[in-house]
Amino acid sequence: MRIESILDGLNDQQREAVECVEGPLLVIAGAGSGKTRVLTHRIAYLIGHCGIPPESILAVTFTNKAAREMRERVEKTLGDQAEGLWLGTFHSTCVRILRRDIGHLGRSRGFVIYDDTDSLGVVKESLKRLNLDPKEYDPKRYRWRIDQWKNDGMLPAKAAEAAFDIDDELAVDIYTEYQKVLTDADALDFGDLLLLTVELFRTHPEVLAHYQRRWHYVLVDEYQDTNRVQYELVRMLANQHNNICVVGDPDQSIYAWRGADIRNILDFENDYEEAKVIKLERNYRSTQPILAGASAVVANNAERHEKTMFTEREGGDLIRFFEAVDDREESQYVIREILGKNRREHRPYGDFAILYRTNAQSRSFEEELLKYDIPYTVVGGVRFYDRAEVKDVLGYLRLMVNPADDQALRRIVNRPTRGIGKTTVDKSSNLAFERGLSLLNGLAAFAETAPARSANKLRDFLGMMGRLRDEFSARPVDEIINEVLKVSGYLAALEKEGSSDAENRIENLKELVISAEDFHIANVDNPDTERSELELFLDQVALVSDLDSYDHQTEVVSLMTVHSAKGLEFPLVFLVGMEESIFPHASSSRDAAGLEEERRLCYVGMTRAMEHLTLSYAGERRRYGGINYQTPSRFLNEVPEELIEGVASRGARTRDQTLDDYSQSDGFDYDYNQEAAEDGSVQPGMRVRHSVFGTGVILSSTGEGLNQKLKIRFERAGVKTVMVRYANLELV
Repeated sequence: MRIESILDGLNDQQREAVECVEGPLLVIAGAGSGKTRVLTHRIAYLIGHCGIPPESILAVTFTNKAAREMRERVEKTLGDQAEGLWLGTFHSTCVRILRRDIGHLGRSRGFVIYDDTDSLGVVKESLKRLNLDPKEYDPKRYRWRIDQWKNDGMLPAKAAEAAFDIDDELAVDIYTEYQKVLTDADALDFGDLLLLTVELFRTHPEVLAHYQRRWHYVLVDEYQDTNRVQYELVRMLANQHNNICVVGDPDQSIYAWRGADIRNILDFENDYEEAKVIKLERNYRSTQPILAGASAVVANNAERHEKTMFTEREGGDLIRFFEAVDDREESQYVIREILGKNRREHRPYGDFAILYRTNAQSRSFEEELLKYDIPYTVVGGVRFYDRAEVKDVLGYLRLMVNPADDQALRRIVNRPTRGIGKTTVDKSSNLAFERGLSLLNGLAAFAETAPARSANKLRDFLGMMGRLRDEFSARPVDEIINEVLKVSGYLAALEKEGSSDAENRIENLKELVISAEDFHIANVDNPDTERSELELFLDQVALVSDLDSYDHQTEVVSLMTVHSAKGLEFPLVFLVGMEESIFPHASSSRDAAGLEEERRLCYVGMTRAMEHLTLSYAGERRRYGGINYQTPSRFLNEVPEELIEGVASRGARTRDQTLDDYSQSDGFDYDYNQEAAEDGSVQPGMRVRHSVFGTGVILSSTGEGLNQKLKIRFERAGVKTVMVRYANLELV
């Protein structure tokens, strides 16, 4: 392949990163600097120009969406030459390794993958086995503690060595029992996928050597987000050839709460003495004011790599700052701006994103969007595969594959209702524990001594599951799902209910069947000789993340937390709730490390904006059932004054300042055309059009010129009082 076609369109720094083939390489890729482009072109360069076999390359990233995008770009460049390339997430890569080699650890290759809901159920079961009351010992707290240990690469024995008090020792006991429950169910949670792969490599060097011989080149995306166990995994795999390329940005490390360790990227040059460092500092996303403002904020952090981001995009609006009296006015302003730009500038709603620090902040914005019939989506809500009816059907599929999957059985044994209640399940569970059986076999054992009515219901259920497993497991997945819906009575129960909620659930199940059909079509020509299509489908579903399901739509406003927005971009961004204790969040501002992560999060939020960025703050906010008086975020003061538009003073407003006082401030310029008001022509009786409220008639007016207050009866919104300065009125 001609080298020019691979390197075409790359800037000097990107080209240098692509052509640096041998040895350790750290690419510091600032926001919007084209890191995905560098990774994909580097893979194409290794294969297409250097002649390296694709099966000798391992590329890992954090989301299936990113992996899919990278693969599509590589295949577009190389075509069939890319066949054999290992490109996927950390978790999907580890699943493939464990499916082949977990037998070395004495575990079955047929394991199921437990999600967060399943793992919480395992914690509850562990507490029960240890005679601990879940009301006193919070299951969520211990699940978090176990997850932290796994992120740090610690199995129960190692965690026990590190325990330093009684509470830690109790947590270790729960962790130990938790792993036993998982083993009994032939299941792994997400932490196990990584931890057991590292344990496999550590205890069986010959297995590690196999993969080291296979992968001569290792590429890692978003390296700043790796935790300790991911760091160990990458280091082990790259140790033989030392051809490791990591791409990331310390200024975008925002996942410490889930185990990410910023030291991994900051210490890369210490870990690999011959490492070369290349900085991608040209931004292709944002205008210079946005980029300069965000860079000025994050520059206040100490734990970072110095870099100077720039863009060749000329001009660009200054960063707008809006200081609202309260959270209600904040949401009204944001929605008014969206609606106004949609109507005046014909901006599609998909151009807008409202970003906030916590999910709870979405409520007031949703209410305003609903009021004006503006379509929107909340990213980070219940993902498709977490919807109750979808999880129910997946529970049937999981139990067909793995009869020892107790969590799946508990979920579906009485869905739809078939007269097998909690008492029956608990008694069967106790019997199973006493005899060392799975819960499914516990149900069968209990049926032998249970009253006839209960016994018959249990036998009917067990017979149904046996029939599904024996007769349908080898069929295409979409056919299996349709059969489950029919044989279980699940679909019939929803149809009988007949409510609008039931109809929505049926629609979701139809979508699940379509998803299965698509999977069958995609895999029909690539059969796995060792595992069934059903098993492969369940693996794919288990590894889908929240952001994988995000589909940017041109006619929908996006609402999401800043964490969820990472990796996305929008022409117009509103970063709201810029107040102390909210952003930076109170729980993350107690130490220097936490505050620096909050500042990096602010940097990420600001750099999602391509053309326009608005930062907003509310002087009063309803929180915890009362009114809180808020203080502007310290991050606002870190944005240089010359980059801010519309701020007369960034000092805190006094509590007794009224909305009238505030609205007469000359600190804001909404770019509204008020020619009619300036010449005194706005009078009672006139028909006017408001950008938000629509058409109406002026009832009365007070004041003069731009400071006029008008009482208007709108046809759609009723009587409203507006100020001419900000109302953007048009004479009809």
